[in-house]
Amino acid sequence: MSTKKDIRALTLEELKTVFTENGDQAFRAKQVYEWLWKKSAVTFEEMTNLSKATRELLNTHFVINAVKVDDMQISSDRTIKNAFKLYDSNIVEGVLIPSNTRMTACISSQVGCSLTCKFCATGRLERLRNLNADEIYDQVVLIKNQAEQKYNTPLTNIVYMGMGEPLLNYKNVMESIQKITSPEGLNMSPQRITVSTAGVSKMIIKLADDGVKFNLALSLHAASDEKRDRIMPINESNTLEALAEALKYFYEKTQTRVTYEYIAFKDFNDGIEDARDLAKFCKHIPCKVNIIEYNPIDDGEFQQTTPERLSAFAKYLEDRNIIVNVRRSRGKDIDAACGQLANKNKEGFVKRKMKVNKDSGLKN
Repeated sequence: MSTKKDIRALTLEELKTVFTENGDQAFRAKQVYEWLWKKSAVTFEEMTNLSKATRELLNTHFVINAVKVDDMQISSDRTIKNAFKLYDSNIVEGVLIPSNTRMTACISSQVGCSLTCKFCATGRLERLRNLNADEIYDQVVLIKNQAEQKYNTPLTNIVYMGMGEPLLNYKNVMESIQKITSPEGLNMSPQRITVSTAGVSKMIIKLADDGVKFNLALSLHAASDEKRDRIMPINESNTLEALAEALKYFYEKTQTRVTYEYIAFKDFNDGIEDARDLAKFCKHIPCKVNIIEYNPIDDGEFQQTTPERLSAFAKYLEDRNIIVNVRRSRGKDIDAACGQLANKNKEGFVKRKMKVNKDSGLKN
């Protein structure tokens, strides 16, 4: 097993120390840092303004654990789903979602997920580990390259809506956003980034205290505790009342409008009474509602609502001056749509998990 350190885990100051302790100039650290985070280099050989001796020094002591595209599928609607292979052979998924006005990267923050939401394929996978900041960053770079190479269009938006709960990997998610938005990194606007959470109240408060500049989305999906408990176990420890208080605090601190994501399930949360509950919840802070078309997964426990019920639901909210967008699913034919990530890959995911655990001496 390699004893080399992951160079992207080092700060700029730590890199300076590496060079000075090895008899080199401290300014080399800034050169390397730029190659890693601005130019997205994945090998030391790419760092052509460094001497051969310096590159050999880096190769001797460090490694760049670059994420690779293990498999790629292109939908009939141009959506691209990627299976990304990590340095330890684990797999996460990320999606490029093209539209007339945007090129959006949907990226993962964890290998698997621990929240077990009833309607989500990813929730059926065990959470194996958090992603490191560089692994999250790499997904953005790879999807950005796909947007430019396949569609000749720059990446415009990033959503942390792939596998995992971003706020349960807070440190690495925040660090990845810093690298993506920094002038020393990809220099993307934080206003082009949305972090989606299933609702971790104390971490929403922390986001507010940290003064974040990116957008926040809450996966709501029901505006009564009774119904939300049934489909999202996290609601038992993060009730709607607790979430409302956290969101009020977030808005007071950031003045950022929050988005509520609401998947409409047939005969479960798509009635006028449900719309009434949602409208009441929307009164807490300035917000908008994205009503999302449901993409059924294998067991068929939930079904997609009818166009008539969806229209009536949206109209009820609009009549009460709530901003509503109805989101049609993209990439359904390749299982890249909302809630489908890891659905068809589950068998391969489990096999890879078994192999990784076997190689590391862990029991399944």
